[in-house]
Amino acid sequence: MNILILIAADLLAITLLTFGLYLRRHRRRDLVVSYLGMNVGVLAVATALSGSAAGVGLGLGLFGVLSIIRLRSTELAQHEVAYYFSALALGLIAGLGAEPLWLPLALMGLILAVMVIGDHARVLPAYRHQIVVLDQAISDEGVLTARLAEVLDARIHSATVSELDLVNDRTVVEVRYEAASMPPRAVPAPAVTLPDSAAGTTYHTDLPATTPAADPAAVPADGPASRRAAEDTADAAVPAGRPARAA
Repeated sequence: MNILILIAADLLAITLLTFGLYLRRHRRRDLVVSYLGMNVGVLAVATALSGSAAGVGLGLGLFGVLSIIRLRSTELAQHEVAYYFSALALGLIAGLGAEPLWLPLALMGLILAVMVIGDHARVLPAYRHQIVVLDQAISDEGVLTARLAEVLDARIHSATVSELDLVNDRTVVEVRYEAASMPPRAVPAPAVTLPDSAAGTTYHTDLPATTPAADPAAVPADGPASRRAAEDTADAAVPAGRPARAA
């Protein structure tokens, strides 16, 4: 009965470790498959060997052999190595089934708690590690540190020169530094969308006011016939008793 409880606890722990922690924080699917497969495989082998007299020794030997094979097959970052060994440890603890029952359960919970806290983004967020290539061959340690502090805008803790190329004037250095605190980003103003123009809405512009042109039909043409028509109209408007204008 205890072994079933431990298997269930291991499956729950590896699910939390891979999907709840690693995938959410680092988004690398291939290692999720590796963690799951390795954990369940080690759990099965350790469970099968737990009944023999040499179960503990074989389990630890399997832990070391599988770790060497896996770590030599591809390059892993240090936090990925930590997740990898945590998955192996969970499988071994559950498979070996130590007594009393609360002990392996407590150890599995301890591993998960350490990974939750140790890999949290708020734990030492400013501490960084980077390989920097400078377009200048710098052999003086003080000048190199000042140059790196200027380029990275950070406090340099250590700078190890990997390559000093005096021919091509280049320096390759491995830097461990503490990044400066980033200023708060300015929040862009939201875009304003003008509503559809409604009836009665007036929009003001900076264009100069213009006077509409007169009706072409009302503008007299410049010619003799036009002048004669204007004179006849003026004569018709003269009141009675006043002599008309001579033609």
